[in-house]
Amino acid sequence: MSDQAPARPNPPTSEQPTVTLDARRVRAARRHRAGRQPDDAPTVVLDVRQIPGAPQIPGPRRSRGRRLLPRPSWALVAMVVVVLGGLLVVEAYTNAAFVPDNRVTPGSQREVPSSVVGGGPIVNVGAEGRTQSHRLPPRTIALTFDDGPDPRWTPEVLRVLDKYQVKGTFFVVGSQVVRNPEVTRRLVAEGHELGVHTFTHPDLAALPEWRRELEYAQTQLAIASTTGVRPSLLRFPYSSRADAYTDRDWPMLRQAGELGYLTVVNDVDSRDWELPPVEEMIANATPDGTAGIVALWHDSGGDRSSTVAALDRYIPPMLERGYRFTTVSEGLNQTFAAAGVSGPVGGHTAASLDERLRGHVLVGAVRVADGMFGVLGVFFVLVGVLTVGRSLLLFVLATRHARRRRRRDWSWGPPVTEPVSVIVPAYNEREGIAAAVRSLACGDHPGGIEVVVVDDGSTDGTADIVAALGLPNVRVVRKPNGGKPSALNTGVALARHDLIVMVDGDTIFEPESVRRLVQPFADPRVGVVAGNVKVGNRRGLIAKWQHIEYVIGFNLDRRLYETLRCMPTVPGAIGAFRRQALEQVGGMTDDTLAEDTDVTIAVGRAGWHIVYEESARAWTEAPTTIGQLWKQRYRWSYGTMQAMWKHRRSVIESGPSGRFGRRCLSFLTLFGVLLPLAAPVIDLLAIYGLIFLDRSDTVVAWLVMLALQFVTAVLAFRLDREKLGVLWVLPLQQFVYRQVMYLVLLQAVGTALTGGRLGWQKLRRTGNLQVAGRGATG
Repeated sequence: MSDQAPARPNPPTSEQPTVTLDARRVRAARRHRAGRQPDDAPTVVLDVRQIPGAPQIPGPRRSRGRRLLPRPSWALVAMVVVVLGGLLVVEAYTNAAFVPDNRVTPGSQREVPSSVVGGGPIVNVGAEGRTQSHRLPPRTIALTFDDGPDPRWTPEVLRVLDKYQVKGTFFVVGSQVVRNPEVTRRLVAEGHELGVHTFTHPDLAALPEWRRELEYAQTQLAIASTTGVRPSLLRFPYSSRADAYTDRDWPMLRQAGELGYLTVVNDVDSRDWELPPVEEMIANATPDGTAGIVALWHDSGGDRSSTVAALDRYIPPMLERGYRFTTVSEGLNQTFAAAGVSGPVGGHTAASLDERLRGHVLVGAVRVADGMFGVLGVFFVLVGVLTVGRSLLLFVLATRHARRRRRRDWSWGPPVTEPVSVIVPAYNEREGIAAAVRSLACGDHPGGIEVVVVDDGSTDGTADIVAALGLPNVRVVRKPNGGKPSALNTGVALARHDLIVMVDGDTIFEPESVRRLVQPFADPRVGVVAGNVKVGNRRGLIAKWQHIEYVIGFNLDRRLYETLRCMPTVPGAIGAFRRQALEQVGGMTDDTLAEDTDVTIAVGRAGWHIVYEESARAWTEAPTTIGQLWKQRYRWSYGTMQAMWKHRRSVIESGPSGRFGRRCLSFLTLFGVLLPLAAPVIDLLAIYGLIFLDRSDTVVAWLVMLALQFVTAVLAFRLDREKLGVLWVLPLQQFVYRQVMYLVLLQAVGTALTGGRLGWQKLRRTGNLQVAGRGATG
């Protein structure tokens, strides 16, 4: 390219490890590049450890001061699961997900004292079941409100009460108190009375005694923490009139009395919870004659606009009839005063310091759970938006990419017939190295292929296996172990040609793969080409999942990235480079564990085009156990984050570096980090929904997400000409494989934040691959 900057070689420094090569061998390599070495020369083996005083080839630049990575901590994972699970349980409990619904069933009243059934709405059960039942004085109305406080409707109710200088009694739900502290404090500050209406509004008769006491105590703690007072009134959820008490309710009345509560029901019910017309509400709440009444209304539980309107029309005529409005406790005390006797005194008492402190803990736990649930909701929306957005981009751009490539007039340019050097870094690859090298050396590229196998200190005879093949276009280089980037740099330095293909030692090429891989170099702007990686061992369930992931998550994505000109990674299993592009960015480095991502981003920043050639296929052996899969993906995830951090300055640069960096790092951040990190929210909320919410809605939502993935998978498999039969394992992938990927990414993020460092991770190979329907073994 005419606008390419001059090559920037990376001179060796005192800090860089080096490998040495015999000067005669270097001259021989140069002669071969010029075509003077015969094609049928036997396999050449160089042992760099036995040649002193030879020229030096710089190895990868190494970073100092990084500590070794600790092993993955399952304890940390367990702690995260326990904490999140605990907070979700708190949220579910606060939202009354554990409480039974009310079941109205007729019952006997044989155990309920007649003084209660035929008495007033205020009941006090004393020692040994002795009861007192009380009514309000004549022409006295106590307005009571259930199920609040509500941030929308309670202030509206207070506005009407304040308009007529009326005080009310509010039977509050503890969870609502926690979530609406300001409204609760306002109720007390303005002289209204509070009563306990339980913490989660359950059907108390269906709960054991300890659970009922817990409901009352938690509500008291919430009120104490919020207002500093302790109410003495109690109203059971779903209660009505005194004459409706049954034997099912009597144990609750006795327990409430033992705990010091006055139990309150009602004389009249506006039935505003049924949302009748305003006139009907007023009629329902109007007393007969001059009797004193406890009237039931609601300030929460839905739209209460009609309640507010009814109150505004109900209070004035009651005042005109000579009625006085009061709180329940004040009206009860008036009853005792008129009779000249003493009785239970309701109202508020000051909460103790211990109650306030324990209340603060309860309120804090609920608020943390609410906050976490809100964060999960945000992440749920984020995952949905990113998933749908990514799917739309894939459908539009990947499909456009495929259609353009399949046009009859499509071409990269004139056929590329220049010779190619294939670099194979190998460390203990005896299981598959022979099959890999044969597949490379026997490629049909018309310009010729030389294969340079760099044995990076193997201890299993890898180099001897390659040498024993006796292939004329294969060279073996032995060097001390220095890591994959060092092995690749050594191979590039020895390569005789300017088109360089890099291949993992466990990868098998199809005969035409090298030829097809280098065809994009007909375009002088292309500096790197990514090939199509295929999983060759697809028999196991884990391998099938990876096969699906390779087709969807890697190869389909590369079509998208090429179209947007922001390809972040050319796979180590099959990638081609111009020597000029490699030299311009200084070759491979060990600054990150993802040397392929690192060098790809560097070449993209230098202004070269990076493209994807889907017809050049390479078959690799995928991990077959969870442990091996974890090890591989851990390295990939962590290395990708390192590469992103290394090239972070590109987002603020101008020119080709800035344009590429902003697109590339944005996509990696959104779809490579944020989306996988946030994706577990789908599973968490699905479990939560199945247990605590509407199961049918949860299942439908989950199936919609699965359907979106399935449609994407079908598109990817069609474009890659893969059989769809394997997609039957896609639903199962949601229950194991995805969770492993989540945990891997979490561990990688933790490592990145702590600055840990990994070495070259060697996976155990079997050498058994199926290539295009043919068995290929090492």
